[in-house]
Amino acid sequence: MFFSFGLKDLIDILLVAIILYYCYKVMKRSRSVNIFYGVLIFVSFWIVISKVIDMKLLGGILNQLVNVGAIALIILFQDEIRHFFYDLGAHKKASRFMKLFRSERKKNLSDEYRYDRDVIFPIVMACINMSKQKVGALIVLENDLPLSEAIQSGETIDARITQRLIENIFFKNSPLHDGAMIISEGKIKAAACILPISHDLDIPKEFGLRHRAGKGITAETDALTIIVSEETGNITAAYGNQFRSHLSAEELETTLMKGRF
Repeated sequence: MFFSFGLKDLIDILLVAIILYYCYKVMKRSRSVNIFYGVLIFVSFWIVISKVIDMKLLGGILNQLVNVGAIALIILFQDEIRHFFYDLGAHKKASRFMKLFRSERKKNLSDEYRYDRDVIFPIVMACINMSKQKVGALIVLENDLPLSEAIQSGETIDARITQRLIENIFFKNSPLHDGAMIISEGKIKAAACILPISHDLDIPKEFGLRHRAGKGITAETDALTIIVSEETGNITAAYGNQFRSHLSAEELETTLMKGRF
Protein backbone atom coordinates (compact mmCIF):
# COMPACT_ATOMS: atom_id res chain seq x y z
CA MET A 1 0.00 0.00 0.00
CA PHE A 2 1.47 3.29 -1.14
CA PHE A 3 1.00 6.63 0.58
CA SER A 4 2.16 10.19 -0.02
CA PHE A 5 4.84 11.75 2.14
CA GLY A 6 5.12 15.52 2.25
CA LEU A 7 6.66 18.36 4.22
CA LYS A 8 3.89 18.27 6.81
CA ASP A 9 4.62 14.61 7.53
CA LEU A 10 8.33 15.37 7.93
CA ILE A 11 7.56 18.17 10.41
CA ASP A 12 5.19 15.84 12.25
CA ILE A 13 7.89 13.20 12.64
CA LEU A 14 10.48 15.75 13.77
CA LEU A 15 8.16 17.18 16.42
CA VAL A 16 7.38 13.72 17.78
CA ALA A 17 11.11 12.92 17.82
CA ILE A 18 11.86 16.13 19.77
CA ILE A 19 9.13 15.35 22.32
CA LEU A 20 10.41 11.79 22.75
CA TYR A 21 13.98 13.09 23.17
CA TYR A 22 12.96 15.49 25.95
CA CYS A 23 10.92 12.75 27.62
CA TYR A 24 13.97 10.48 27.44
CA LYS A 25 16.17 13.14 29.07
CA VAL A 26 13.71 13.64 31.92
CA MET A 27 13.29 9.89 32.45
CA LYS A 28 17.04 9.28 32.39
CA ARG A 29 17.61 11.95 35.00
CA SER A 30 14.97 10.42 37.26
CA ARG A 31 16.29 6.88 36.70
CA SER A 32 13.02 5.81 35.02
CA VAL A 33 14.50 5.23 31.58
CA ASN A 34 13.65 1.49 31.57
CA ILE A 35 9.98 2.35 32.11
CA PHE A 36 10.27 4.81 29.22
CA TYR A 37 11.58 2.01 26.99
CA GLY A 38 8.71 -0.23 28.11
CA VAL A 39 6.12 2.42 27.27
CA LEU A 40 7.68 2.94 23.82
CA ILE A 41 7.58 -0.80 23.13
CA PHE A 42 3.94 -1.02 24.23
CA VAL A 43 2.89 2.00 22.13
CA SER A 44 4.73 0.62 19.09
CA PHE A 45 3.00 -2.75 19.54
CA TRP A 46 -0.39 -0.99 19.90
CA ILE A 47 0.14 1.03 16.70
CA VAL A 48 1.08 -2.09 14.72
CA ILE A 49 -1.88 -4.11 16.01
CA SER A 50 -4.54 -1.37 15.83
CA LYS A 51 -3.44 0.76 12.89
CA VAL A 52 -1.29 -1.37 10.60
CA ILE A 53 -2.60 -4.95 10.93
CA ASP A 54 -6.04 -3.70 12.08
CA MET A 55 -6.87 -6.60 14.41
CA LYS A 56 -10.33 -5.83 15.77
CA LEU A 57 -10.43 -7.85 19.02
CA LEU A 58 -6.86 -7.40 20.22
CA GLY A 59 -6.84 -3.84 18.93
CA GLY A 60 -9.98 -3.03 20.90
CA ILE A 61 -8.45 -4.41 24.11
CA LEU A 62 -5.26 -2.42 23.57
CA ASN A 63 -7.29 0.72 22.83
CA GLN A 64 -8.99 0.45 26.21
CA LEU A 65 -5.63 -0.13 27.93
CA VAL A 66 -4.20 2.94 26.23
CA ASN A 67 -7.16 5.10 27.31
CA VAL A 68 -6.79 4.02 30.95
CA GLY A 69 -2.99 3.89 30.74
CA ALA A 70 -2.72 7.55 29.73
CA ILE A 71 -4.31 8.62 33.02
CA ALA A 72 -2.20 6.10 34.95
CA LEU A 73 1.00 7.44 33.37
CA ILE A 74 0.11 11.02 34.30
CA ILE A 75 -0.36 9.97 37.93
CA LEU A 76 2.72 7.73 37.96
CA PHE A 77 5.06 10.24 36.31
CA GLN A 78 3.71 13.51 37.71
CA ASP A 79 7.16 14.56 38.94
CA GLU A 80 8.77 13.77 35.58
CA ILE A 81 6.03 15.67 33.73
CA ARG A 82 6.57 18.66 36.00
CA HIS A 83 10.32 18.51 35.31
CA PHE A 84 9.62 18.37 31.58
CA PHE A 85 7.63 21.61 31.69
CA TYR A 86 10.26 23.18 33.95
CA ASP A 87 12.91 22.38 31.33
CA LEU A 88 10.66 23.72 28.59
CA GLY A 89 10.00 26.98 30.43
CA ALA A 90 13.63 27.42 31.47
CA HIS A 91 14.93 27.05 27.91
CA LYS A 92 16.86 30.07 26.64
CA LYS A 93 14.33 30.81 23.89
CA ALA A 94 11.46 30.74 26.37
CA SER A 95 13.43 32.90 28.80
CA ARG A 96 13.89 35.56 26.14
CA PHE A 97 10.17 35.48 25.42
CA MET A 98 9.30 35.80 29.11
CA LYS A 99 11.41 38.96 29.35
CA LEU A 100 8.43 40.75 27.77
CA PHE A 101 6.39 40.03 30.92
CA ARG A 102 8.97 40.83 33.60
CA SER A 103 8.75 43.79 35.91
CA GLU A 104 10.35 47.09 34.97
CA ARG A 105 13.06 46.53 37.59
CA LYS A 106 14.25 43.39 35.86
CA LYS A 107 14.03 44.96 32.41
CA ASN A 108 16.54 47.58 33.44
CA LEU A 109 19.12 45.04 34.55
CA SER A 110 22.20 44.64 32.41
CA ASP A 111 22.35 41.62 30.11
CA GLU A 112 25.87 40.97 31.41
CA TYR A 113 25.34 41.28 35.17
CA ARG A 114 22.30 40.39 37.24
CA TYR A 115 23.48 41.25 40.78
CA ASP A 116 25.55 44.21 41.99
CA ARG A 117 28.67 44.03 44.12
CA ASP A 118 26.88 45.01 47.34
CA VAL A 119 24.98 41.74 47.15
CA ILE A 120 27.79 39.57 45.81
CA PHE A 121 30.76 40.70 47.88
CA PRO A 122 29.49 39.39 51.28
CA ILE A 123 28.63 36.03 49.68
CA VAL A 124 32.07 35.71 48.10
CA MET A 125 33.91 36.59 51.29
CA ALA A 126 31.76 34.24 53.37
CA CYS A 127 32.33 31.37 50.91
CA ILE A 128 36.09 31.94 50.88
CA ASN A 129 36.27 31.93 54.68
CA MET A 130 34.05 28.85 54.96
CA SER A 131 36.19 27.14 52.33
CA LYS A 132 39.35 27.76 54.36
CA GLN A 133 37.69 26.45 57.53
CA LYS A 134 35.96 23.57 55.66
CA VAL A 135 32.49 24.62 56.73
CA GLY A 136 29.80 23.14 54.50
CA ALA A 137 27.37 25.53 52.84
CA LEU A 138 24.62 25.52 50.22
CA ILE A 139 23.47 28.90 48.87
CA VAL A 140 20.76 29.29 46.22
CA LEU A 141 20.33 32.52 44.24
CA GLU A 142 16.91 33.01 42.67
CA ASN A 143 16.80 34.15 39.05
CA ASP A 144 13.61 34.43 36.97
CA LEU A 145 11.69 31.41 38.25
CA PRO A 146 10.41 31.91 41.82
CA LEU A 147 11.60 29.59 44.60
CA SER A 148 8.49 29.94 46.75
CA GLU A 149 8.22 26.22 47.57
CA ALA A 150 11.85 25.99 48.65
CA ILE A 151 11.55 29.17 50.75
CA GLN A 152 8.44 27.87 52.51
CA SER A 153 10.23 24.62 53.40
CA GLY A 154 12.77 26.48 55.59
CA GLU A 155 12.93 29.18 58.24
CA THR A 156 12.03 32.67 57.01
CA ILE A 157 14.74 35.27 57.66
CA ASP A 158 14.23 38.12 55.16
CA ALA A 159 17.44 39.85 56.24
CA ARG A 160 20.09 41.98 54.60
CA ILE A 161 22.99 39.98 53.15
CA THR A 162 26.09 40.20 55.33
CA GLN A 163 29.19 38.06 55.54
CA ARG A 164 28.82 37.50 59.29
CA LEU A 165 25.20 36.41 59.01
CA ILE A 166 25.99 33.88 56.27
CA GLU A 167 28.87 32.40 58.27
CA ASN A 168 26.79 32.24 61.44
CA ILE A 169 23.96 30.43 59.67
CA PHE A 170 26.30 27.75 58.30
CA PHE A 171 28.33 27.44 61.52
CA LYS A 172 28.41 23.75 62.46
CA ASN A 173 26.55 24.23 65.75
CA SER A 174 23.93 26.53 64.28
CA PRO A 175 20.39 25.06 64.13
CA LEU A 176 20.02 26.43 60.57
CA HIS A 177 23.27 25.11 59.08
CA ASP A 178 21.75 21.88 57.75
CA GLY A 179 19.90 22.90 54.60
CA ALA A 180 20.00 25.56 51.90
CA MET A 181 20.01 29.33 52.15
CA ILE A 182 17.78 31.08 49.61
CA ILE A 183 18.73 34.55 48.34
CA SER A 184 16.04 36.49 46.50
CA GLU A 185 15.54 40.17 45.66
CA GLY A 186 18.85 41.11 47.28
CA LYS A 187 17.98 39.55 50.67
CA ILE A 188 18.47 36.30 52.55
CA LYS A 189 14.88 35.07 52.35
CA ALA A 190 15.19 31.77 54.24
CA ALA A 191 17.62 29.18 55.63
CA ALA A 192 17.51 25.46 56.39
CA CYS A 193 15.47 24.98 53.21
CA ILE A 194 14.83 21.57 51.71
CA LEU A 195 15.80 21.11 48.06
CA PRO A 196 15.02 18.30 45.61
CA ILE A 197 17.82 15.74 45.36
CA SER A 198 19.24 14.94 41.94
CA HIS A 199 19.58 11.23 41.14
CA ASP A 200 21.77 11.88 38.11
CA LEU A 201 24.28 9.04 37.80
CA ASP A 202 26.78 11.37 36.10
CA ILE A 203 27.43 13.34 39.30
CA PRO A 204 31.03 12.67 40.43
CA LYS A 205 31.29 10.25 43.33
CA GLU A 206 33.28 12.72 45.43
CA PHE A 207 30.27 15.04 45.52
CA GLY A 208 27.95 14.60 48.48
CA LEU A 209 24.34 15.31 49.34
CA ARG A 210 24.80 19.10 49.22
CA HIS A 211 25.99 18.86 45.62
CA ARG A 212 23.08 16.62 44.66
CA ALA A 213 20.65 19.08 46.26
CA GLY A 214 22.39 21.97 44.51
CA LYS A 215 22.05 20.26 41.16
CA GLY A 216 18.50 19.14 41.91
CA ILE A 217 17.18 22.69 42.22
CA THR A 218 18.99 23.80 39.04
CA ALA A 219 17.38 20.91 37.15
CA GLU A 220 13.93 22.25 38.07
CA THR A 221 14.55 26.01 37.99
CA ASP A 222 16.96 28.58 36.57
CA ALA A 223 18.52 29.20 40.00
CA LEU A 224 22.27 29.37 40.61
CA THR A 225 23.63 27.41 43.57
CA ILE A 226 26.95 27.68 45.38
CA ILE A 227 28.19 24.66 47.34
CA VAL A 228 31.10 24.69 49.79
CA SER A 229 32.35 21.19 50.52
CA GLU A 230 32.71 20.29 54.18
CA GLU A 231 35.26 17.58 53.35
CA THR A 232 37.57 19.42 50.94
CA GLY A 233 36.60 23.10 51.17
CA ASN A 234 36.12 23.11 47.41
CA ILE A 235 33.73 25.78 46.09
CA THR A 236 31.39 24.56 43.36
CA ALA A 237 28.70 26.36 41.37
CA ALA A 238 25.71 24.60 39.79
CA TYR A 239 23.54 26.09 37.06
CA GLY A 240 21.53 24.66 34.19
CA ASN A 241 22.04 21.12 35.52
CA GLN A 242 25.85 21.57 35.26
CA PHE A 243 28.73 21.96 37.73
CA ARG A 244 31.80 24.19 37.86
CA SER A 245 34.24 23.17 40.57
CA HIS A 246 37.36 24.57 42.27
CA LEU A 247 36.25 28.18 41.82
CA SER A 248 38.61 30.95 42.86
CA ALA A 249 37.36 34.15 44.49
CA GLU A 250 37.44 35.98 41.15
CA GLU A 251 35.63 33.18 39.30
CA LEU A 252 33.02 32.95 42.04
CA GLU A 253 32.42 36.71 41.97
CA THR A 254 31.97 36.73 38.18
CA THR A 255 29.61 33.75 38.29
CA LEU A 256 27.50 35.30 41.03
CA MET A 257 27.28 38.68 39.32
CA LYS A 258 26.03 37.06 36.12
CA GLY A 259 23.70 34.70 37.99
CA ARG A 260 24.55 31.99 35.47
CA PHE A 261 27.43 30.33 33.59
